[in-house]
Amino acid sequence: MSENLEANKDVLAPTPEAKKTNPGDLDKLYKNWFLDYASYVILDRAIPSIDDGLKPVQRRILYALQELDDGRYNKAANVIGHCMRYHPHGDMAISDAMVKLAQKNLLIDTQGNWGNPVTGDRSAAARYIEGRLSEFAKEVVFNPETTQWQMSYDGRNKEPINLPIKFPLLLAQGVEGIAVGLSTRILPHNFCELLKESIAILRGYRPQILPDFPTGGIADFSQYKEGQKGGKVKVRAVIKTLDHKTLIIREVPFGTTTHGLIDSILSAMEKGQIKIKKLQDNTAQEVEIRIHLPTGASPEMTIRGLYAFTDCEVAISPNCCVIEDDKPVFCSVTHVLKTATLKTKDLLKQELEIDLERLKQKIHSGILEQIFIEEKIYRKIENCSSWEEVKNKIKKGLAPFKDQFLLELKESDCERLTEIKIKRITKFNRDESQRLLDKFREDMKKVEHHLANLTQYAISYFKSLITKYGTDKKRLTQIETFSSVDAASVIHKDLKLYVNKKEGFIGTSLKQDEYVLDCSKLDEIIAICEDGTFKVSRVSQKNYYGKNIMWMDQFKKNDQRCIYHLIYKDGKSGNTYAKRFNLLSATRDKAYQLTKGTPGSKILYLSVNSNGESEKVKIRLKPSSGLLDKEIIFDFTSLEVKNRSVIGTQVSTHPVSKISLKKKGASTLAAQRVWFDRSSGKLNFEGFGIYLGKFD
Repeated sequence: MSENLEANKDVLAPTPEAKKTNPGDLDKLYKNWFLDYASYVILDRAIPSIDDGLKPVQRRILYALQELDDGRYNKAANVIGHCMRYHPHGDMAISDAMVKLAQKNLLIDTQGNWGNPVTGDRSAAARYIEGRLSEFAKEVVFNPETTQWQMSYDGRNKEPINLPIKFPLLLAQGVEGIAVGLSTRILPHNFCELLKESIAILRGYRPQILPDFPTGGIADFSQYKEGQKGGKVKVRAVIKTLDHKTLIIREVPFGTTTHGLIDSILSAMEKGQIKIKKLQDNTAQEVEIRIHLPTGASPEMTIRGLYAFTDCEVAISPNCCVIEDDKPVFCSVTHVLKTATLKTKDLLKQELEIDLERLKQKIHSGILEQIFIEEKIYRKIENCSSWEEVKNKIKKGLAPFKDQFLLELKESDCERLTEIKIKRITKFNRDESQRLLDKFREDMKKVEHHLANLTQYAISYFKSLITKYGTDKKRLTQIETFSSVDAASVIHKDLKLYVNKKEGFIGTSLKQDEYVLDCSKLDEIIAICEDGTFKVSRVSQKNYYGKNIMWMDQFKKNDQRCIYHLIYKDGKSGNTYAKRFNLLSATRDKAYQLTKGTPGSKILYLSVNSNGESEKVKIRLKPSSGLLDKEIIFDFTSLEVKNRSVIGTQVSTHPVSKISLKKKGASTLAAQRVWFDRSSGKLNFEGFGIYLGKFD
């Protein structure tokens, strides 16, 4: 090996030109190449155009289907091959794009197994499945006369730059795409709602559109932000209670499949997050997943657990990014709908103008033909020896009738007149010709009326689409507002928690110490110690909170009904303070002070009231205080509920001997709503079961 290297050292040595190369030049090359690649992916692959709502590969698939259209179904493989005439996409890339386009059930009429986006089942191979353009696609997508064209990659064929789509297709289908440095995710919307809001735009109103998913479900659009980046949509499966032991899922969240949903449920069951006896997938034409519950399980609690721990609830982050004026633009779905609506109006105007010119030409040609035959001008050209002489004779013969012309006489008109067959001349019927001209004039007046009232014509067009194609396109997704389920409140409590108050340890492994409560591994435990410190920590086998624990329980964040009453002695001054507070939040595993924090401070009295109850306490002072009345009755109702950091109200400057409860008071908070869960036989405040009313 070393001999070979030695022999070829002159060949391997860098050339003088290479030695002069600046390393910075290579950086510039890579920078330019990467920018070129990024631009290609963004403009020609991943991001849809705002003009027609299509990615380039989708546009080429539809154009290929239109070129092959003869009313019959075409093999998908044949369409894929035809599509590759316009751009060298890979056959699998075209196949995947075509399947996804067909699964929208809007532009492609399918035959065969095209897969199921709800279950996640893939389509059959392209050679086995067939498709053709839907009637809707034929009506709204194509018009060669209003299409802008460009040459294909090899210059052999022409392809559309954008298709003249007269419909907000991008919002109806939705789209996802990942490019270099950016992505897009536009959610699908309801067919009829889009058309109705397009009509509202033409009438001068601001549109209000919300997504509608083909998989149905329940969605919270309160943070949708018109589909812009930073918004969020929460989607839930539709779960019904068949009986007290059976739940049934009828609709799945958008973006999930029945297979994936079942896997997430089984995973949550294995982790002990929810309790399920058996699960059956009966999905066929419609979704049906049956969940059988064990004896004693609450259907309401299980449903909340499914939303908390499985894909029965998912969050979707929309990000509306489109190509507009040959560059990527982040915008709102409202802007996309306005653009599509005005684009449709402009395309309708172009079509009307083309129809108007066509009708004018028909009327003009009909008038010339009528004059040419009735005035027997054809006889005057029989003996002409040259084309120039023929044209002059025709022009001269038509000149007296110039006032009847609709357009200026051209050479092409003269040529057209010379091509009239003798059979047609001999059988010419003036009345029939006049009726045809009158019909053309009537049609022209209609077109001119539509052009003069273009907005109303566009509104009528959108209404016709609703009538023809929108009868079976009702909203599938229910719109609701709901909050996320607190996982800790619904998880099955299968662990037992113990405490060693003197040593300050709490955990599930301290089985020889005092039992406290049942809990789950997601629960957080709060403990308050005699020196006035408290700490919140997640349930574990053994955790240190501080010596001489006075009170501990499960910690509930943002529980405003739980009120703490505290009387403590300050270690520095010896004064006694009382305060009333709540604990809404705390950083996990961090020690907090409820006293002033001075050395020697000590809690003399502590009570925790889960429903905001008040109380009166009797405070006995030590004999050394020198006071005749050594008893103080203190009413906590006199204190406002503040945060934990407040110092409190001074109760006494004398040393305290004992504090005891004198009288328990009623709740100082508003009445609380209570529900009864019949399945579990328990009361709850979370809103599931039978509503019982408000209680103090």
